[in-house]
Amino acid sequence: MTEPTTKPDRRTPGPEPVLHVDLDAFYASVEVQKDPSLAGRPVVVGGAGSRGVVMSASYEARAFGIRNAMPAVRARRLCPDTVFLPPDFDSYRAHSNRFREVLLSVTPFVEPIALDEAFLDVEGAALLFGPPEEIAERVRREVRSEVGVACSVGVAPNKLLAKLASRKAKPDGLVVVRHEAVAAFLEPLPARALWGVGEKTVETLGRLGVKTVGDLARTPQAVLARLIGDQHARDLHDLSRGIDGRPVVPYEPPKSVSHEETFDVDLDAEEDLLREALALSHRVASRLRKDGYRARTVVLKVRLANFTTLTRARTLPAPTDVGADLYEVASELYRGLPGARRRVRLLGVAATGLTSAGAEQLALLRGERWRDVERAMDRIERRFGRGAAGPATLINRRAR
Repeated sequence: MTEPTTKPDRRTPGPEPVLHVDLDAFYASVEVQKDPSLAGRPVVVGGAGSRGVVMSASYEARAFGIRNAMPAVRARRLCPDTVFLPPDFDSYRAHSNRFREVLLSVTPFVEPIALDEAFLDVEGAALLFGPPEEIAERVRREVRSEVGVACSVGVAPNKLLAKLASRKAKPDGLVVVRHEAVAAFLEPLPARALWGVGEKTVETLGRLGVKTVGDLARTPQAVLARLIGDQHARDLHDLSRGIDGRPVVPYEPPKSVSHEETFDVDLDAEEDLLREALALSHRVASRLRKDGYRARTVVLKVRLANFTTLTRARTLPAPTDVGADLYEVASELYRGLPGARRRVRLLGVAATGLTSAGAEQLALLRGERWRDVERAMDRIERRFGRGAAGPATLINRRAR
């Protein structure tokens, strides 16, 4: 009489409890969902002008060599038939919210990294949904059904490996890195695949003949330390062997809200630049109100025509979510920059030092009146679209 075969317990989570979920070509995929006639065509989201850059490219566009952050001029040369579309961040945020709801339906341990990616710790979800790879398949089905776009998922023992696995899974795939196969998975990858290995580090490692993660793992830590410092050497030595002790940290409040604009033609008139700063300040304030935050510090970013970047910041006496307050500081920061007339390529306004909108006492009457006015503008724009309401000085804003 043979003994019955024991099936593995599907509730056992296994040693690969971390998932990295990444929406494929997110912005471009949302645009295709909005307009199905774009399916199968090369689509790029980003500025199409001479200063524009690629923010997202469909896989049809990537087949021509088009990549994120590539100048739009070069992308158009690579594929003249590319469809260029301006970004629709309201739509992307709406899809991202549905994406996060799918992930939270599996586990509360969700760490968002951006609108289109997140880490999950599913160790505690095995009792309901099975082992991690089954959970990953469930997430892929639900994301396609509820969000309308495809995603790639990496399943691994830790965050580093899960991220590398999801990258390998693209597009629309699933890769599981078993704990016993970590070394074999990492060995052939280029050293630049690891966190903390930028262009300078790649160049430094190249002098040692280190090209792959396997090469890096075999290089004595003391040798690395002489070239890149003790701490960096320790970190890379651990990562090259698949050691990453960072936990999945559930949602943390944002540290800042910012908007910036790269101009098709350099601006040099103070009037034009302050008008742009006003528009950016109101966009930042609108985001603050929508997300329920107020900011204590205003940061101005100015990139000149020669690519020199100037950054100035000032802390307010009390937190605010009023665009007029942000602009008052941003305009003063701009006027305080060195030099007289300057040609500006990019302008940005950021709000940092965020607090919950209910965390402080009510603002003074002036602030509350402005806040009421700007909330009314929020409602108008939600109904009629961006730009439907705003300060009168923006009516004649330079067309770009």
